[in-house]
Amino acid sequence: MSKLVWQPSEERKKNANITKFIGFVNERYGKNLSTYQELHKWSVDYLPEFYGSVWDFIGIKASREYETVVDDINKFPGAKWFIGAKLNFAENLLKYRDDHTALVFRGETQESLRMSYAELYDQVARLAKPLKEMGVKPGDRVVAYMPNLIETIVAMLAATSLGAVWASCGLELGPKAVLDRFGQIEPKVIFVGSGYFYKGKAFDTLPNVTEVVNGLPSVERTILVPYAAKKTDPNPIPNAVYYDDFLSSESGLEIEFEQLPSEHPVEILFSSGTTGKPKCIVHGIAGTLIAHLKTHVLHYDLKRDDTTLFIASPTWMVWNVQASCLGVGSTAVLYEGNPFYPDAGALWKIVQDEKVTFLGCSAAFIDALRNKGIKPKELYDLTSLRGIFQTGSALSDEGFEYVYQAIKDDVYFDSGLGGTDIQCGLAEGNPLQAVYTGQMMGPGLGMKVNVYDDAGKPIVDKRGELVCEKPFPSVPLYFLNDPGGEKLKEAYFSVYPNVWRHGDYAMIHSDTGGMTAFGRSDSVLKPSGVRIGALEIYNVIVKLDEIADSLVVGQNWQGDQRIILFVKLPEGKQLDEQLKEKIKSALRTSASPRHVPAKIIEVPDIPYTLNMKKVESAVGNIVNGRPVMNKDALINPESLKYYEKIAKEELQS
Repeated sequence: MSKLVWQPSEERKKNANITKFIGFVNERYGKNLSTYQELHKWSVDYLPEFYGSVWDFIGIKASREYETVVDDINKFPGAKWFIGAKLNFAENLLKYRDDHTALVFRGETQESLRMSYAELYDQVARLAKPLKEMGVKPGDRVVAYMPNLIETIVAMLAATSLGAVWASCGLELGPKAVLDRFGQIEPKVIFVGSGYFYKGKAFDTLPNVTEVVNGLPSVERTILVPYAAKKTDPNPIPNAVYYDDFLSSESGLEIEFEQLPSEHPVEILFSSGTTGKPKCIVHGIAGTLIAHLKTHVLHYDLKRDDTTLFIASPTWMVWNVQASCLGVGSTAVLYEGNPFYPDAGALWKIVQDEKVTFLGCSAAFIDALRNKGIKPKELYDLTSLRGIFQTGSALSDEGFEYVYQAIKDDVYFDSGLGGTDIQCGLAEGNPLQAVYTGQMMGPGLGMKVNVYDDAGKPIVDKRGELVCEKPFPSVPLYFLNDPGGEKLKEAYFSVYPNVWRHGDYAMIHSDTGGMTAFGRSDSVLKPSGVRIGALEIYNVIVKLDEIADSLVVGQNWQGDQRIILFVKLPEGKQLDEQLKEKIKSALRTSASPRHVPAKIIEVPDIPYTLNMKKVESAVGNIVNGRPVMNKDALINPESLKYYEKIAKEELQS
């Protein structure tokens, strides 16, 4: 049973951005809205009016205003947004050019760097100039294989100021995983890091970087940012130059922001790669800006005097959300490394020292703290902290209670659910409502969210498929290399026509209006909120002669998700500790530490469909205590009995 753990004060509600937005809407349209629920209902009943109001309230900067908010609200997918507008993504994140601190870098080694908005603008201008001179133009792809550094943010802003399309991966990803992503989008320029720190150890990534660049024949220039391994020689890397040497030496440069249509692509994010190479999800300028800034201003309640800290790698879409905080004019603290190094209080010391007001984290981070028995509020001064955003996976009731018992008793806790696909939340918090354990507050503004049963009918107080019934601006423009749009339709619209199926199980609570998430309804793995495709693991396992076949699923576990790898061995082989370590080492090296399974279990058979596809969904249902609905589609349904036995005997600890 959910328990009330927090209610906002009247002062907090009065000063919230969303309260001002309600007043803005009431005045503009002669309404008398007063609660979040009333605002949400209006936002989905009057989508054009809502998103037009968000555009104006936030102050989206455009050289040409839009003529129409949306062309056809009944076209889903395919609705076109902010038709006629011309704007630039980076220009909207660089509205401020004063001495207010824009970015703070904090690394594991206690290294700290600061950059004002004026300095940020200058640095972006000095990077955009040589990029333009080498021929980077609208539509070109610029990518980063980098840590979470200030230079990574600068590179994104410089690229998008020219109308280039941005994509990024963190250095923790192995070369194969990076090439599976970047190899599809044919980048012209790549920014790379020479290394990174993790748990106090410096990792030299020059061999990985060299392999990636050699695998990308489209790259004309590699720009190397020294970090961790600072004495790295860029010579082995084709067409490489140091970042500082590439920057223009001129000062006082003005950025010529390329003015582009609303639906011009701005970012490519990547799916997990469950059924093949990761899908390249292309997002447009206006949709991304509206999604990010609506979230920052109305849901997170960020203001100019806020200081944010998101635990994020450039591999995860939360990194992109983090960067967009610049559009509010607040200060963003970038943390690079393990948030538990040198101890579990490391991040909280930064919150204390930098006076962080808003922290973005995953359920796994909160649960790890809880499991270690850490009580940050007893060890650090967290007076500044006003809000915490949690995403990535569902947080347990105990996790919610821990936030208020161990971190801060008066904090706005925003548990949300969204993702790479939509760049915002289907479920969001807001600073006007109470927090109940295990519940996200409700649907995001402008998102017509529902939960369907197997027959496609809306349900409450029961688990079902999380869906969105009306269009929204941050629907992906398209998948790269999907000219007819069939892959996009298959991914989101194949189950319920004209309705977005998000791929998560959820429940709407009739008493509170809140929502509870129950994990993925497909075979995407999300340990610590990071999307991992089963195929990324299979691609490594298949190279091991000791394994005949394998299957990987995610098990919802202690408020997060853990990876379970089942292996079928050749006759005469056995799964001993030596083989387990070999599997883990191969995954850690060829993919990333996040790909390493929590458990490796031997099975006599792997279930397949009649057309010889592995059935992760059936095993995932068994592992998570859900019924298996598609046994008739299996060529060997008897194999599921092994997994039912394993789930009862080996996966309860």
